[in-house]
Amino acid sequence: MRRTSRYPVQVLFMGLAVAAIAAFSLCVGSSEISLRKILETIINGKGTTEYSIVLDVRLPRIILGLAVGGSLSVAGVILQGIFRNPLVEPYTLGISGGASLAVCAGIVTGLARSIPGILPVTGFIGSAGVIVLVYFLSIRRGVLKMSGVLLTGVMVSFICSSLVMVLMALSRAEDLQGIVFWIMGSLGEPDRLLVRAEACAAVLGLVLSYFFCLDLNAFSLGEEGAVHLGINVEKTKRFLFAIASVLTGFSVSVAGVIGFVGLVVPHFVRMFFGPDHRIVLVGSFLCGAGFLVLCDTIARTIVSPVELPVGVITGILGGILFVYALTRRHIYMGEK
Repeated sequence: MRRTSRYPVQVLFMGLAVAAIAAFSLCVGSSEISLRKILETIINGKGTTEYSIVLDVRLPRIILGLAVGGSLSVAGVILQGIFRNPLVEPYTLGISGGASLAVCAGIVTGLARSIPGILPVTGFIGSAGVIVLVYFLSIRRGVLKMSGVLLTGVMVSFICSSLVMVLMALSRAEDLQGIVFWIMGSLGEPDRLLVRAEACAAVLGLVLSYFFCLDLNAFSLGEEGAVHLGINVEKTKRFLFAIASVLTGFSVSVAGVIGFVGLVVPHFVRMFFGPDHRIVLVGSFLCGAGFLVLCDTIARTIVSPVELPVGVITGILGGILFVYALTRRHIYMGEK
């Protein structure tokens, strides 16, 4: 009861930290703009260069970073919870592989040049196809075998990655650059409609998953223990699998493959706030959002004016943090 009473304070603290990171990201870049200047620009600076930089370039990028980081982190929490495996992340199921293969095919075939903005659509189709394939290959007599889901997802991911390398070997130099940049992830999506769609999907995914927070707590006891607590295990697994898959599919289709967010963030939230999914889900959403925005800020400023793919920064920082978590022996579902 005492720990539960601290949850609002913890959420407020994380929310303020995310807001501070977002404000910092708005201010820094190739053109330094103070926070006071940003407020003045928003109020009465329409038509100015600062207005365009802040509201047309940086703000949509920050919103997309918040949405994608939150989505991947929530998906990671869900999958680690139902699999009871600390190494499972959103991309383990092959969703990123399917999206990457579809996007590469769209680039190599020239579809991306003939139909502007088609890559996110092809990426979502590819990820959705893999989700459906993994689901139907893993279900047996109405029971969703989680070990089958994991192994099938890993194999499908491996096959898709191999096919992507084949397409890269056969592609032209200009196409190869686009494929590599997309695979390493970017938050520079120019389509406002896609940014809004991803933001809505992220918030909806968090709300829906929160209805299952106590079920995820029960899953920590194993499926048999969850059954004894009155949980409809098969129905819950299907709902949670669908939520995690859709969150990941939307994120990959809009921002490309951004690794380590869904793997590392849930572990650190459990380390600092405990294993209760009532705080882990919300905390992971907020921490993942702030972490990705911070990484994107580093990616676009550390070697300015050259912009690094954000996946490079999340890989470096995420790997370092994961090794730290391993050395601290906090890596398995919040255990100490």
